[in-house]
Amino acid sequence: MTAPSTRAAPIGVVGVGNMGLAMALRLLDRGHRVVARDIRPEAQAAAMAAGASAAPDCAALAARCDLLIVAVVDATQCATVLFGERGAHEGLHDGSTVMVCSTIGPHDVESMAARLGRSNVPCIDAPMSGGPARARDGTMSLMVAAADAVFARHEPVLHDLSSRLVRLGERIGDGARTKLVNNLLAGVNLAAAAEALALAERLGLDPRRTLQVFEQSSAQSWIGSDRLARALDGDFAPRAHTSLLAKDTMLAMSMAGDAGLQPQLGAVAQQLFTCACAQGLAALDDASLLTLMRHLLAPESKVKPSP
Repeated sequence: MTAPSTRAAPIGVVGVGNMGLAMALRLLDRGHRVVARDIRPEAQAAAMAAGASAAPDCAALAARCDLLIVAVVDATQCATVLFGERGAHEGLHDGSTVMVCSTIGPHDVESMAARLGRSNVPCIDAPMSGGPARARDGTMSLMVAAADAVFARHEPVLHDLSSRLVRLGERIGDGARTKLVNNLLAGVNLAAAAEALALAERLGLDPRRTLQVFEQSSAQSWIGSDRLARALDGDFAPRAHTSLLAKDTMLAMSMAGDAGLQPQLGAVAQQLFTCACAQGLAALDDASLLTLMRHLLAPESKVKPSP
């Protein structure tokens, strides 16, 4: 490990995609200096245009920062960021903390935390939820598991990022577990809402008025309202790719299976998101699940989720 900086350190954000960039912008708004790193030049440029500085690699970023936020897509990318060639492990120092905000399996975050711990670098298990708009204005949810002293040290930054922060305790992995349970429910809710709206259309109902009823009645769900409003506008620009909920529902079902459990509705949601990806919707916003449900309800449809 390198020697820690003697000056007030900026916050590092690795992965400045939809959520990571929104978090970086929020931190800048709150007066923090931010160092950003992304392998995509356009993402790196967007962060720099907003006021972040850049690092040539994750090792250089880690050497400059006390808090390193990892906001990449999956466990493989997390491992590369932290332990790959010129990864953060080469720049972490005595004052470093790594905060993992990616949605990954609990065993993955536990393994990474254990490896970091061998170098006396603590880990904050802090997956996020709510989408880019809420990350940008600081109203996203953070599910935080960390040692008490580590949480206390970084609590001001955590509250800058999230007005909906839930402290889950000290056991690393509980953030990941909670996020996967949450996302499995989100997937079930979105699938059910999309099917119900597609059914309303097939019955000759006005879909916008039907959605208004959902939003003001017992069928309301945040993800259903958010996604179906976009879908009815034909807006499938990806805020959260369909492939991400396919990944997350798969991880949730795998976690449940490891515990000897078989969530029935979760299994259906996973099949539907997998089917949506197979039908070419993976790179679109997950609002595109309405497109799949319309096809599935069509009398002539040959598209069926795998059993």
